[in-house]
Amino acid sequence: MNLAAATNENLASISNTLIYSSMAVYMLAFFAHIAEWVFGSRSKVGRTAAALTGPGVAVSGVKIAQQGGGTAVLDRPKVVTRAASGTRDVPDGPGAAGGTVKGDLWGRIAVSLTVVAFAVEAGGVLARALSVQRAPWGNMYEFSITFSTVAVGAYLVLLALRKNVRWIGLLLVTTVLLDLGVATTWLYTDSAQLVPALHSYWLWIHVSTAIFCGAVFYLGAVGTLLYLFRDSYENKLATGGNPGAFARSVLERLPAAATLDKFSYRINAAVFPLWTFTIIAGAIWAGDAWGRYWGWDPKEVWSFITWVAYACYLHARATAGWKGRKAAYLALVAFGCWLFNYYGVNIFVTGKHSYAGV
Repeated sequence: MNLAAATNENLASISNTLIYSSMAVYMLAFFAHIAEWVFGSRSKVGRTAAALTGPGVAVSGVKIAQQGGGTAVLDRPKVVTRAASGTRDVPDGPGAAGGTVKGDLWGRIAVSLTVVAFAVEAGGVLARALSVQRAPWGNMYEFSITFSTVAVGAYLVLLALRKNVRWIGLLLVTTVLLDLGVATTWLYTDSAQLVPALHSYWLWIHVSTAIFCGAVFYLGAVGTLLYLFRDSYENKLATGGNPGAFARSVLERLPAAATLDKFSYRINAAVFPLWTFTIIAGAIWAGDAWGRYWGWDPKEVWSFITWVAYACYLHARATAGWKGRKAAYLALVAFGCWLFNYYGVNIFVTGKHSYAGV
């Protein structure tokens, strides 16, 4: 074995070590986020939510709750006015920490651990790139570790911009752990050079934009899913229903449904043009590599189906009769198309994009 090969093998080993190390730190962040939600459930917000759905009387627009045989006046919630007509004027929740000092402390610890895990995982991706001396996304294993790195990076950028997105943290680190677990267990591929068709600068352009789009679409999908839960919770309150203990403890701390809906829409709308560019860049690369711009390859077809699904979602959001839950369902279908385009097409369907295996 020559010196270059030994160096590449050592770098690949370092990459694997860093990826496993990042999983350990993500696990610590996961438990810290759990602690944040647990301590946040003991806040006044949780008790207020329970009181607002329990017995009481209204006096001058302020609810009076029965507490220990007496009464206590609850603070009037801060109402956040929504721009969209017909939406409920309800306050955003205080976040997973529930406004408690201990919950906030654990939340900050979780974010700090997430930053460390991100840095370690990014180092693993870089070491993988150095070991193969190319872009580190030539197979599903490399794509997966890069995807989770970019998703966490996008989340941390939103936090750095002081956006109220810490409620994503628990679901994000859970998804990252699952993604890395699948990647290291079933998708791992030894470092190797690519087939000649992939030796192109378009690998850097086309695949990097695809990874970035998928990571941001994921954040939008999380917001959409939580919007559906929060919207059901608000509907139940508005109709005089009594949500269960889980809903009072967890859903009350999320942003309002209108806020989650707006967040998801802005995320998906912002990245949709880049997804359009991704498809165009792939077509140009196909023209250089295979002599045709479009060949109805399964990957090409599902990329276009994903594009159509997100285009339908964006159109639905601009159509009065399709705003809200109907549009949200379209957004989840669109992200489901993206997931199938990655996992389903690569694993179960044979095509020109199958040359790299997993």
